[in-house]
Amino acid sequence: MEASAGMVAGSHRRDELVRIRHDSDSGPKPLMNLNGQTCQICGDNVGVGAAGDVFVACNECAFPVCRPCYEYERKDGTQCCPQCKTRYKRHKGSPRVEGDDDEEDVDDLENEFDYPQGHGKRQQWQGEDVDLSSSSRHGSQQPIPLLTNGRTVSGEIATPDNQSVRTTSGPLGPSEKNVTSSPYVDPRQPVPVRIVDPTKDLNSYGLGNVDWKERVESWKLKQDKNVMHMNNRYPEGKGDLEGTGSNGEELQMADDARQPLSRVVPISSSHLTPYRVVIILRLIILGFFLQYRATHPVNDAYPLWLISVICEIWFALSWLLDQFPKWYPINRETYLDRLALRYDRDGEPSQLAPVDVFVSTVDPLKEPPLVTANTVLSILAVDYPVDKVACYVSDDGSAMLTFEALSETAEFARKWVPFCKKHNIEPRAPEFYFAQKIDYLKDKIQPSFVKERRAMKREYEEFKVRINALVAKAQKMPEEGWTMQDGTPWPGNNPRDHPGMIQVFLGHSGGLDTDGNELPRLIYVSREKRPGFQHHKKAGAMNALIRVSAVLTNGAYLLNVDCDHYFNNSKALKEAMCFMMDPAYGRKTCYVQFPQRFDGIDLHDRYANRNIVFFDINLKGLDGIQGPVYVGTGCCFNRQALYGYDPVLTEADLEPNIIIKSCCGSRKKGKSGNKKYIDKKRAAKRTESTIPIFNMEDIEEGVEGYDDERSLLMSQKSLEKRFGQSPVFIAATFMEQGGIPPSTNPATLLKEAIHVISCGYEDKTEWGKEIGWIYGSVTEDILTGFKMHARGWISIYCMPPRPAFKGSAPINLSDRLNQVLRWALGSIEILLSRHCPIWYGYKGRLRLLERLAYINTIVYPLTSIPLLAYCMLPAFCLLTGKFIIPEISNYASMWFILLFVSIFATGILELRWSGVSIEDWWRNEQFWVIGGTSAHLFAVFQGLLKVLAGIDTNFTVTSKASDDDGDFAELYVFKWTSLLIPPTTVLIINLVGIVAGVSYAINSGYQSWGPLFGRLFFAIWVIAHLYPFLKGLLGRQNRTPTIVIVWSILLASIFSLLWVRIDPFTSDATKAAANGQCGINC
Repeated sequence: MEASAGMVAGSHRRDELVRIRHDSDSGPKPLMNLNGQTCQICGDNVGVGAAGDVFVACNECAFPVCRPCYEYERKDGTQCCPQCKTRYKRHKGSPRVEGDDDEEDVDDLENEFDYPQGHGKRQQWQGEDVDLSSSSRHGSQQPIPLLTNGRTVSGEIATPDNQSVRTTSGPLGPSEKNVTSSPYVDPRQPVPVRIVDPTKDLNSYGLGNVDWKERVESWKLKQDKNVMHMNNRYPEGKGDLEGTGSNGEELQMADDARQPLSRVVPISSSHLTPYRVVIILRLIILGFFLQYRATHPVNDAYPLWLISVICEIWFALSWLLDQFPKWYPINRETYLDRLALRYDRDGEPSQLAPVDVFVSTVDPLKEPPLVTANTVLSILAVDYPVDKVACYVSDDGSAMLTFEALSETAEFARKWVPFCKKHNIEPRAPEFYFAQKIDYLKDKIQPSFVKERRAMKREYEEFKVRINALVAKAQKMPEEGWTMQDGTPWPGNNPRDHPGMIQVFLGHSGGLDTDGNELPRLIYVSREKRPGFQHHKKAGAMNALIRVSAVLTNGAYLLNVDCDHYFNNSKALKEAMCFMMDPAYGRKTCYVQFPQRFDGIDLHDRYANRNIVFFDINLKGLDGIQGPVYVGTGCCFNRQALYGYDPVLTEADLEPNIIIKSCCGSRKKGKSGNKKYIDKKRAAKRTESTIPIFNMEDIEEGVEGYDDERSLLMSQKSLEKRFGQSPVFIAATFMEQGGIPPSTNPATLLKEAIHVISCGYEDKTEWGKEIGWIYGSVTEDILTGFKMHARGWISIYCMPPRPAFKGSAPINLSDRLNQVLRWALGSIEILLSRHCPIWYGYKGRLRLLERLAYINTIVYPLTSIPLLAYCMLPAFCLLTGKFIIPEISNYASMWFILLFVSIFATGILELRWSGVSIEDWWRNEQFWVIGGTSAHLFAVFQGLLKVLAGIDTNFTVTSKASDDDGDFAELYVFKWTSLLIPPTTVLIINLVGIVAGVSYAINSGYQSWGPLFGRLFFAIWVIAHLYPFLKGLLGRQNRTPTIVIVWSILLASIFSLLWVRIDPFTSDATKAAANGQCGINC
């Protein structure tokens, strides 16, 4: 895959492939074979024993371990077999260790506790491994039997950058992260007989046992990184071993490399315990309050009382769903220095995992190309090995403007990236770096910095002018369509009917910066679109990126960002790797979610655009359960989780949750004879909610029996039914640690990439159902994360001190409401689908509190109906002189007071442990009412029409006003939308009610003021919550559109007149008596 290969466009269905500005391609690398029975710890040959036969360290399971590793494990390790955990027995000729059984034929008693100082063979292995680590990217392995068309899947993968990615697994099996991982064992070689002890748990003999995998991985890490390093430097054991000299420092570094890459920072019990106590007290008080409200009706205002009680019960249920998932909030801390010691040491090839970064965009006129360019530049300049990063830009609108802007961005990156890395600047998006109002000379020590910064700023301004020129040119499309610079018609002139397009802007051959250093890959992708096909919007575009990236680079992890979310922290990828590559978390973590932070929001955050309460309170709470929900951007995925694999869970993870334990009791295991056989397939059982993409054991069985053509054919058909008919992509799915499938040349890769982004590729497959981003909702992020959690995966919430990403958010009222409308509509679609968490996936491993959080995520729009009714009640009470609460005793008033106190206490204690300011909390409360009476209400009815009647109604912005300049000018821009009508009506009715109530009290005398205060309190409560909405209507110069005022006054008048006409609180007898009274002429 080279940058000089030019653009490739084509359609697999039409058998078309067009190459624009084509250059020569390079061929593949030859492969080498590696045979032999090898030690599963160090990689050496197992060797022979004293009798001349194959050395068998463990007589229980015959796990292949060489003699030096066996001796070392007995002396310094756990003295147990890494696989079955059985204590090693002493072999003839081996020194005795503490704990060995007494033997009759004891030999070499004189030297039984003498150990060889050099571990001769081990030193030889370590020396060989030094060479291996330096050339591991060019190593090879035993060819693996093929998937289709007679092709083999090899451990040595030829890559476009003239390097190779080494896989370290057996046939299509999981591989390890270290370069010294266990190589493929030839099945044709004789294997020692496995002696099975029937009294032991048979699950311990399976090669998929989690314990031995983790043990072997940690053992190999120790041998490769630490022991080898120490013995090579100090072969005779010399040096200051007390920790005060150089050797002590090295030993300290080795010890740090074995430490966890992250830790959970528990919230202080002095903060958390009072918070939980108040929650329980509030729950008790709420129960007594609702009991009192339900048993004390207001007879003269029964309809108002009934509506209020129903609303209050719903609010109580909604509070429970929102509150209890915040029961276990935690913080996390990462250790980037330990990550570097373990995987990225200076002077050694980096062992960090490759990452593919996805950027999605659709319309360059709504999503400015300059914003997208800044995001791409921040990715290319990220602090991560350049050969491990690839940036994919998805242009779902097939706009030539985006293509040309990306071409300009690639050229500017050659200057920008070396400047960023040389001077270590933050952030690495030029627009935001140069806009910072800080002392940019702080911590800068190079004399040339000022001069280079000034020159770079001038270069960026020229770059902006070129981008602006492209935008101005793109405002009007020529009649004949757009034409590329070489005269070729732009393939994407029709955004709804065009072939798939791929352009590699930066690759190995053309990706060098001005200093001659390599740049990360940059690939433009526009998937094929044809009439009559369902393309599934953003979710479909992301799935196309999953496939095309698997074919071209196949990074082990994926990170997706919106086009307006740039890398604010250049170490964001390393922050994610502290979890993804951690032995304790990596195998069961589906994604690492970063909080969203925003630029350009007004100081007081009038419309709660920052969502601080959600990101700093709710997601912290979920992180203590099973992990945060996926929020659509700023998220690093494990590619295996997106493929539908189940996680590797420990025995503790497979234990039933606390509710099942308390109800059914815990299972106890006897010491002998009564251990039940737990089938491995049942232990790792896929749930109905997560029908596996395929069972790895079934695949391995099919591959091991590849001489059986029928078995192989069935395996191929099963894979193609799941993943689609691309042998290259299917082969890539088996490479757990990344690396591309074998290919003949880059042209073959690009042709296959065009195939996997064709519009009909997903037909009759599991894409969008069980694989990748899940279809069925405009908020595909919630659905995708829910499916992963239901499989048993966990997610991690990472909040580095410097925000990882920053983006832009709509700060004017209309755009903000339309954004909230889309989110709420997606929740309603999930609520009415088969994936609704209320009834879906109960056979999976979704934890109870995590399920409550997902239920709250999809039912919250329904709260808009009782909320709207409750906001209208104060006005009706003021207009009619009635009230929803009867005259209460001192005992009853106590519950009202305690309820209000508990509400405020919960909020204050929540702010205390989370660090959220009271202003952010209050803005969140205000916008909950604003959104609930507008966008959420519309989403409920729109969702019902869309799902039940098939009517897709969009409430979009239809008009635009104002073109002000200055800071936060967009805040005062008003755009007409029907979402503004309900809250405006609520405001006017409550204002009218206040005027009517006060007027009535003035006319009625002193005794009427007491009951008035209760009604006024609730009306003022409503108006206070809607105050930001009122300010948004008035704008900067009181320019509220007349149509909003007319509609709102009209609706308020209709409601008032209708109320007077019906007069529901006047009995028939009273009405008759009033009609029978004589007037002035009586």
